[in-house]
Amino acid sequence: MAARTPASVEEVAGRLREIAAALPLADGVAVFNRLYLTVTEAVRDRLADGYFTDPPAVAELDALFAGRYLLAVAADAAGQEPPACWRPLFALRAHPGVHPLQFALAGMNAHIQHDLPLAVVELCRRRDCAPAGVEQDYHRINGVLAEVEAVVREQLLPGSELPGCAEPLTHLLGAWSVEAAREGAWSAVQALWELRGLPTAAQAFATMLDGSVGLLGHALLLPLVPYGDYGDHGDRSAHDRAGRTALAADAERHEGGAGPGTAAAARLPEARNRTADGTDADGPNRLGEPAGPISPAGAAG
Repeated sequence: MAARTPASVEEVAGRLREIAAALPLADGVAVFNRLYLTVTEAVRDRLADGYFTDPPAVAELDALFAGRYLLAVAADAAGQEPPACWRPLFALRAHPGVHPLQFALAGMNAHIQHDLPLAVVELCRRRDCAPAGVEQDYHRINGVLAEVEAVVREQLLPGSELPGCAEPLTHLLGAWSVEAAREGAWSAVQALWELRGLPTAAQAFATMLDGSVGLLGHALLLPLVPYGDYGDHGDRSAHDRAGRTALAADAERHEGGAGPGTAAAARLPEARNRTADGTDADGPNRLGEPAGPISPAGAAG
């Protein structure tokens, strides 16, 4: 799977299916990837039924948007560091105390609050239009997301596999929503657009956005299950040490004033080789070719 921006919504769906086929079902990235594929297929179906006012613009935005997630996947597969907003999900993807719904939320958090503003600004640059020109369809996508989110939440709500997490997960769901995330993303679009003539300021804003979204991602992925309830879900001590390492590494970067990406990401060494229940997979999933350094503000500078 080449690390490049897809040419169509159908190509986005095809590449998401490739990722799904290469990952264990319980892998945290796989959980988000399945949700993303469902949303992509729903948007694709609406492109042909008159739901959007400018279907070609929506299709182009969908491809630009997906390209940022695909770059993060390709970077991780190549042993490179993904943007700060994606690091929590990739680092904690196999933690046995994190519920699948948390993985879905963390992925949506990274993709909506960081990747989406940069994709919208890039679309406006390509089409030589202001964000107001795509705002109506941007908000119409909320309706599609609401339909999909309701189904996915019901499917992923806790069962008996991780006892004791229902109540804290309910609180987590009440603190994060797709609608609020997309409203925040639109505010970021407006800020980046106003800064388009000031590349240094735009870069600084995008870097700050990347780091702050990553910190929220860590909060969304805090294990909700007490230690004694892990049962046979794997070596909890190893997972906990890896999780603490990931948290500490990002905290050190931000507290020390360094921007995201200035140090190697803390990550689960076995993340590509172990499923969430602690069993070995068949070897590393090489999902992409080396993508080279990724600039989190590539579309905003």
